[in-house]
Amino acid sequence: MPREKSGFVPTSVKLSDVPGVPPPDPTVTSPSATSGKASARTSRDSPTTRRFIAPPSSRSGLQSYTQHLPFSRTSTSRKQAVAGVTVEAVIFRQFVDDDLGCASYLVGDEETHEAVVVDPAYAIEPYLAAAKQEGVRIVRTLETHTHADHVSGHGRLALEHGISVGIHPAAEVAYEHDPLEDGREVVLGNVALRVVHTPGHRPEHCCFAVIDRTRAEEPWLVLTGDSLFVGDAARPDLAVEAVNGARELFASLQRLLELPDGVEVFPGHVAGSLCGASMSSKASTTIGFERRFNPMLASSGEHEFVSASALTRSPRPPNLDRIVELNRGRFVAAPTPLEERDELEPPILDIRPAEVFGAGHTAGAINVPLERRGFATRAAFVLLPDESPLIYAATREQAEDAARRLHAVGIGELQGYVLGAAETETLEPVDVDELDRLVAANAVEVIDVRELHERDDGFIPGSRNIPYRLVREYGDELKEEGRPVVTICESGARAAVAASVLAASGVDARPVLAGGMRAWEARGGATVGFRRCGS
Repeated sequence: MPREKSGFVPTSVKLSDVPGVPPPDPTVTSPSATSGKASARTSRDSPTTRRFIAPPSSRSGLQSYTQHLPFSRTSTSRKQAVAGVTVEAVIFRQFVDDDLGCASYLVGDEETHEAVVVDPAYAIEPYLAAAKQEGVRIVRTLETHTHADHVSGHGRLALEHGISVGIHPAAEVAYEHDPLEDGREVVLGNVALRVVHTPGHRPEHCCFAVIDRTRAEEPWLVLTGDSLFVGDAARPDLAVEAVNGARELFASLQRLLELPDGVEVFPGHVAGSLCGASMSSKASTTIGFERRFNPMLASSGEHEFVSASALTRSPRPPNLDRIVELNRGRFVAAPTPLEERDELEPPILDIRPAEVFGAGHTAGAINVPLERRGFATRAAFVLLPDESPLIYAATREQAEDAARRLHAVGIGELQGYVLGAAETETLEPVDVDELDRLVAANAVEVIDVRELHERDDGFIPGSRNIPYRLVREYGDELKEEGRPVVTICESGARAAVAASVLAASGVDARPVLAGGMRAWEARGGATVGFRRCGS
């Protein structure tokens, strides 16, 4: 009898027909469930100027939610006394998932106690916790666009809490939704979110200008999704032809630059995301700062911008087609629980630290350490799209954390997890001193697993460039060549993943863990200019 796997449970039905949808939580309600003045509202607009990373308190500051689940950088602005008059203020929280570099938002109104979630992550628990803490009802989910790098949580919020989803009609989604046309306002009370259609990254992409009408009619802040980042702009090549996308993005950015310099910018991504090449790790900025310092806004015109966009491209996110299909299609519910298994079946994804894996692991296992930022993206790059991995972990908690992150990048079917098995294999690391001796003796083939553009700063003479995300494709070739292989990257993290992938394919591979190219250059190791992938 086939074992049941942990996985996504898509559902394509009207919310009114879902028998399993629980009654609304008092802090989470659909618009139709709200009564009185609040339920009669339709739409309007506003931005804001908070104390962004405020000192921790019961209402604002830096807070964390649910295990690794997005470490949440949050800020809230509430009732304040100005010149003796009490004014209402917007409730605002930002959530940053450091593993994927994704940002999402809770925006609410102090008077009506209504809130929306913008670009929710698949793990929805942080928003529910924040809504409860703030005493607001989540009445709607707003999507800036159909995401290509992570599974959205709008389906879970819809199925589990009956919350409607708003997205621009150009998204052509299969689920029930509220079409968000340019210029429309989603009104929560004194707070409103104005839809600003900004195609480029995707045809349906929209920004949301947030207005607090107790302060002014002009926007206080703008949620820019995948258009304007801190120090960068979105990539235009994931949904349309790159040149056409770049032209549309250029026009959209010019539209955003019409906003006053003081308007705060809260993007959909920070450093670590593949939706931009050189964005900052800062969580927010202003229109004025970006106008002055963002290199992607310094172009003299459309032609120069299009050329610059072509030069700053990151690898395409792994599982892109699968993730877009999930986000455009039927609502994706919570995954089935992860179960412990007794048997080992490939592929085995060992999530322990590289040093622990190297000291002893199960034959055929691939090592992607959970402790490293970007775990989910790296795992998705080295696993095949149709594979259902078995998680090898030190604890159940770590296995469940890994499962949550894998679900976020479209790896929905998991065999389960194991906490121990026969560890018959080792993967001994190489330090740069030993590597120098091996290179001098021509005893190994050095595989540089960085991206091609990273080699512009120098690489080891004679090394071969195969980015870590592609090494699995070269396993048979390298095994047939029969030479020992040493993998190296900038710091050691990707080299460890690549060596484990090659070793699982039967290649005699070892990684440089301690410092990578940084350590090589620091000891005076020889480096040269530029050598293309596969050469």
